[in-house]
Amino acid sequence: MFTELKGQHVDALNDALGRIGFRRSQTVAYRPSCLDCTACVSVRIVADEFVASSTQKRNLKRNSDLVATVCRAWSTAEQFELLQGYLGVRHPGGGMATMDENDFSDMVEHTPVTSYIIEYREPSADGVTPGRLVGACLTDRQGDGLSMIYSFYDPDHAERSGLGNYIILDHIRRSVEMGLPYVYLGYWVEGSARMQYKIRYRPLERLGSNGWERFSPDEQDRLIADVTSMRRAIPLPVESNGKDGLPGRQEHYRLVD
Repeated sequence: MFTELKGQHVDALNDALGRIGFRRSQTVAYRPSCLDCTACVSVRIVADEFVASSTQKRNLKRNSDLVATVCRAWSTAEQFELLQGYLGVRHPGGGMATMDENDFSDMVEHTPVTSYIIEYREPSADGVTPGRLVGACLTDRQGDGLSMIYSFYDPDHAERSGLGNYIILDHIRRSVEMGLPYVYLGYWVEGSARMQYKIRYRPLERLGSNGWERFSPDEQDRLIADVTSMRRAIPLPVESNGKDGLPGRQEHYRLVD
């Protein structure tokens, strides 16, 4: 299911659609709607009740020197180079692997809603020039939270493990500071190896037939244990699509009046 995001009250429209499980891609909001299948589940972190685990606390400490800057939704060659390195390692053969610089610009800049890119850089030697870019996230500000549209980072940085999780932790902090209750992570599929990192954030809510409901502590414990077993047993698969099942290029959509 998808609809075009346009009109005078487009931010409010995007907010309303986000609360019922839609995600944004450029000027389109979409939601999986498959016959007899409800595997794709929208999840969000309750930011103001979040309690970091020991692993997450170590991540925050390890990456606390990174300089985060909120930038307008405008693409750069530096961001695109980082994205290419990320896709080549984490999503080879996926739907976004063939993106060129124009495709990336469209992904970032074609937004009708309040969006920005948060850049994560290492400290510079002189404290004046920008440091090395190691992570970035295209983010929408919604009325009730931050929606992480797409994040990417240096996957081979030996001294910066957990950069993807750090970006999520930073969004939780930002949401609390902004008085926004949630961080929207997109879709989660139980058993999908590449989506299981999302289950590690507590408290976590999912969207079901009766609205948003919280995972119970026992259920989350079981799911986290399943993730640990999964990682020991099998390698991560190569994905055929982008994150959240989103096709890598906008032409996969056809708008019908």
